[in-house]
Amino acid sequence: MDSGDNSFVLVSAALVFIMTPGLGFFYGGLGRRKNVVNNLMASFFILGTGMLMWLLFGYSLAFSGNTLGIIGTFQDAFLTKMTLETVSPYAGNLSALTFVGFQMMFALITPAIITGAVSGRMRFSALFLFIIFWSIIVYYPLAHMVWGSGGILGADGLGSVDFAGGNVVHISSGVTGLVLCLMLGRRRGYDNTSYRIHNIPFVALGAALLWFGWYGFNAGSALGANGQAAHAFMTTSVATAGGLITWLLVDVLRKRKPSLISACTGIVAGLVAITPAAGFVPVWAAFIIGITAGPVCYFAIMVVKKSLKFDDALDAFGCHGIGGIWGGIMTGIFANPAIGSAATPGLYLGEFRQFGAQFVAIGVSILLAAVGTLICAGLVRIFTPLRVETRDELVGLDISQHGENAYPSFTGLD
Repeated sequence: MDSGDNSFVLVSAALVFIMTPGLGFFYGGLGRRKNVVNNLMASFFILGTGMLMWLLFGYSLAFSGNTLGIIGTFQDAFLTKMTLETVSPYAGNLSALTFVGFQMMFALITPAIITGAVSGRMRFSALFLFIIFWSIIVYYPLAHMVWGSGGILGADGLGSVDFAGGNVVHISSGVTGLVLCLMLGRRRGYDNTSYRIHNIPFVALGAALLWFGWYGFNAGSALGANGQAAHAFMTTSVATAGGLITWLLVDVLRKRKPSLISACTGIVAGLVAITPAAGFVPVWAAFIIGITAGPVCYFAIMVVKKSLKFDDALDAFGCHGIGGIWGGIMTGIFANPAIGSAATPGLYLGEFRQFGAQFVAIGVSILLAAVGTLICAGLVRIFTPLRVETRDELVGLDISQHGENAYPSFTGLD
């Protein structure tokens, strides 16, 4: 084991951890005043639930053993076999517990992304159960298939690459959010033109924490303090900057004024799109990925969503689902094995194999997320309805689900 690499990855894990509360502030600011506590709680409860599940059996199902290339086994359940000297089978320079802790943070942020799509109308008890079922049925198997030893989509199977979670994190959560919001239906007052984002500084704070934490998310996925980590740091920077600026430019062309909300959303689009590619593509390609991700996600949110009239409340699908798909495709185009040896040459180097593998892996991720969501929702309905009653929705989920009011002096329903 290498003490420097362990230190670097542990710090990266802490950075990824702060992304989940940061997402809570991002979503909390975007939603209505009467639902801000609920939006924050949707991220915070996952910190406890997701950690316990991961340490008890989630890590084992994702990264220990192999069952048909689809899921792991229970051989590392409860982490009872890991000691201070146990080396990770996925990185010989790391303690096994360092790797477990780093990957645990990904298992937290992923289901938290889903909550933005159903903001303002899903029962908290239903959301609680759904996240538990979803982690078991969708996240752990997909993490194994893409990153686990013997997984059918990764190096031991199809050969697709996903540096830090384009498929595992963003496509899975984005597609799940889309399916779930379609099942729940639109919010009451969805077409109300008086609706306004309630706290723009919260949104900016959340975006800043996400960007800050994302350096651990991407650079830490090199699993060591090395050149690939530095490269992922720089590709993350340039792609995010590109997403921010192009989103602003499109917004100015349409509305004549640049908004802070647009800047924050562009940041997230750029971060999501570079995630699968960060350690596999040149810096100049990251620039292309970033500047194209902004308009692509903007179109998905401002044109496609409005045309089809589905209520992805806080644009989990538009940013994470579409951004993850775009990033995965771009990885197949610009992958260079000289940067990340796990990849094969992309289309720009004249080969098709990596590009084709990316498409198949994206398709499998979409299918697993969609079908898994339907199964999880069906299981939840055995115990409780998915959606709150009309009166509870109108009063707000802060009061109806948690008995709390973020702004005690506020008595309205917006």
